[in-house]
Amino acid sequence: MSSDVQSTGAAVDWELVIGLEVHCQLKTRSKIFCGCATSFGEAPNTNTCPVCLGLPGALPVLNEHAVALATRASLALGCTVHETSVFARKNYFYPDLPKGYQISQFDQPIATGGTIVVDESVSPPRVIRVHRVHMEEDAGKSVHDRFRDATAIDLNRAGTPLIEIVSEPEIHSAADAGTYLRRLKQILEYTEVSDANMEEGSLRVDVNISIRPRGAVTLGTKTEVKNLNSFSSAERAIEVEFARQRTLLESGGRVEQQTLLYDEKRNQLRPARSKEGSHDYRYFPEPDLPPLCLAPRFVQEQRDALPELPAAKRERFTARYGLGPADIEQLIGTRMLADRFEAVAASSADPRRAANWMLGPVLAAVKVSGVGTLNDHPVDPTRLGALIRLEAQGQISNTAARQIFSRMEHEPTEPLGIATRDGLLQVSDESALVGWIDEVLAESPSEAARFLAGEIKLQGVLVGQVMKKSKGAADPKKVNQMLAARVS
Repeated sequence: MSSDVQSTGAAVDWELVIGLEVHCQLKTRSKIFCGCATSFGEAPNTNTCPVCLGLPGALPVLNEHAVALATRASLALGCTVHETSVFARKNYFYPDLPKGYQISQFDQPIATGGTIVVDESVSPPRVIRVHRVHMEEDAGKSVHDRFRDATAIDLNRAGTPLIEIVSEPEIHSAADAGTYLRRLKQILEYTEVSDANMEEGSLRVDVNISIRPRGAVTLGTKTEVKNLNSFSSAERAIEVEFARQRTLLESGGRVEQQTLLYDEKRNQLRPARSKEGSHDYRYFPEPDLPPLCLAPRFVQEQRDALPELPAAKRERFTARYGLGPADIEQLIGTRMLADRFEAVAASSADPRRAANWMLGPVLAAVKVSGVGTLNDHPVDPTRLGALIRLEAQGQISNTAARQIFSRMEHEPTEPLGIATRDGLLQVSDESALVGWIDEVLAESPSEAARFLAGEIKLQGVLVGQVMKKSKGAADPKKVNQMLAARVS
């Protein structure tokens, strides 16, 4: 039974089937078939030439670096990179497509196969297969808000190098779709294939959605949702379209193959146009480009250029550092953060404290300071490691450590020097601690009387007051012990 056939009245358990098409801009300085710049934010129609404008007599020349990045991405996804692939013309007419066709790859893409793991907590791990990776050029951009009652065309993006990564239609939940997309983006960033910036259009997602009765083999009629500007939007759009198709079929209607646009503010979908099939594009081999033939040595060079990928890093971090899954996911979120953490963990010889510092004070400080990237932050791994060792050895309290860290952002002094100079070394001398405790109890007679009478919950309050009076210098562990002794 096809999913676009009306139900006979019995309740149907509908299965959601999702396929994802991800367009990724390759990290090149020039376009795929000409020397025009790919820089973002330039004045409209300035990064153009006869080739990307499709003027008569202009011939495309393939960008070798774009081929290298496409090959590297394919290998990172576990795909089979083909020795020979063929460029084709995808014919359609749209205002922002100056040639009237797009140079893409059709029946002979650069790579096929591959997988992305979406859940390693089960055995075997749950994976989503990658159907194909193909190279293509981007179209221009239609601008609807520049002129009143008119659409402007900016062709700066025309000819920008892309790869399209197409999943198999075997994703069955919005959550798995979101995980697939986030992990794909992570792989693209780790390999430096793309900056994957969705706000600038470097990563765009189209979602194909159909439903069928659970257990059926035939796919239902699919719709495609475009203009998704975040992964969370993709997840919400999937849920909305699943509900729409289910309601439509259960009321006796049929799903029509069409392209939909997602309105994030209203959480609604609206039709854009009927969806073309591949035959509508009248594909034929690009006559101005020969087949792309990759030498085994070229492919091996790209394989050798791959870094440790997120899946391998996730496994190694788990085995080596003994951290929880949530911390590890955050630490490997970007290659820069993972590398920085490892440097701090090595310097401090305390991976758990290193993780806490990196995911807490360090990332917060980078965000507030606006210094740029994590690697631009002035507290380098060696100095941060020294600070963590002081804290771990009990020479400074956590409160004092944070004060010292803040001062390290503005001066090159070592943490021990700052602690000594500013009186932040932790005081464990009992006579000094007794003095601070007596002062706090004297200044808070009501709380002191209740605490000494057995109201133990006040101990934390009193410890906090002692820490404040000592400007963070008192050893909180010893303060706790000495206060507890007064009650007993």
